[in-house]
Amino acid sequence: MLKFLCGVLLALGTVMSMVMAPNAQAASVLFLNPGNTTEAFWVSYSQFMHAAARDLGMDLRIEYSDRNSDTTIRQAREALQGSKRPDYLVFVNEQYIAPEILRLAQGSGVKLFIVNNALTPDQMGLLGARPGKYPDWIGSLVPNDEEGGYLMLKELIRLHGPVPPGQFIDLLAFSGLKITPSAQLRERGMRRALAEHPQVRLRQLVYGGWTRERAYEQARLLFKRYPQTSLVWTANDEMAFGVMRAFEESGGKPGKDALFGTINNSPAALHALLDNRLSVLLGGHFSLGGWAMVELHDFDEGIDISQYGGRDRQIPLLQVIDRAQAKRLLAMSTAANFGVDFHKLSAKGQPTSYRYPFSLQTLMH
Repeated sequence: MLKFLCGVLLALGTVMSMVMAPNAQAASVLFLNPGNTTEAFWVSYSQFMHAAARDLGMDLRIEYSDRNSDTTIRQAREALQGSKRPDYLVFVNEQYIAPEILRLAQGSGVKLFIVNNALTPDQMGLLGARPGKYPDWIGSLVPNDEEGGYLMLKELIRLHGPVPPGQFIDLLAFSGLKITPSAQLRERGMRRALAEHPQVRLRQLVYGGWTRERAYEQARLLFKRYPQTSLVWTANDEMAFGVMRAFEESGGKPGKDALFGTINNSPAALHALLDNRLSVLLGGHFSLGGWAMVELHDFDEGIDISQYGGRDRQIPLLQVIDRAQAKRLLAMSTAANFGVDFHKLSAKGQPTSYRYPFSLQTLMH
């Protein structure tokens, strides 16, 4: 009888281990989110990553740094040198922290993936050639930030319309942080559009640090200094709302007395576009983390992700969102897994001609 019971228990143990094996072996991912839990962009970014992780059967953990680069470095050190190391560490080169994380990761066995802000050309030059030096750095995904900054100003100028010869259109610009690559690239795109339109005068560019309150304080002064401002370019939606508040307090009406453009498809920004307070809105890059999860899932399955679009990729996610798309994005945010079947995007079993279809259009289907 005892032998029989032992046999039954052994068989049950074998069955249970077979049932539990997929969960026990789920790839673990830690994402170091540079934002905070009150920023709509970074919250939706995390939600989309979680949707991808659920669909793909991956174990995702997210830690926020509240825009403190020292906190991110500490989180990375604990993850890379602690006893419970993740299989994959996903992070942003916010405030140029990537080289330090690459250094901390050496010998840890943790695979690294960079999103949103990749290494700058200067950083790449200083670090030396890869993959020999950093074999655990497996890739990066970034949006078309320079083009996003360019498209925003081009569309604002188009909506404003022509001015008589000898007259000018006054522009104010609010960028993010000087030491964030995405802010630099968006600003560069804005200046490229500016060079094509000499009738537009950039009265002043300031760095609002991505925050609503700082941009509001800056805008209060700038609207007094430049009362003829009719175009406002902002590098993210939080700053846009701060600037619009200052504009309204000065007696102006956004969308009528001045045209506002920004980036991020937060629900508040989408509603502001539908209400005509925002005239130009670009978005779609909140999905980058979710797309990174697809690539990490494939890498974990032994797929050479570099065959399907390159190890380091820039995706044209930032596009001008029209009002019909804004309505669809609002509806999508409440759908299960954002209405995306992440498994279908995998390169598994695909020919080498396949390219990961990461785009705003993929979200819309």
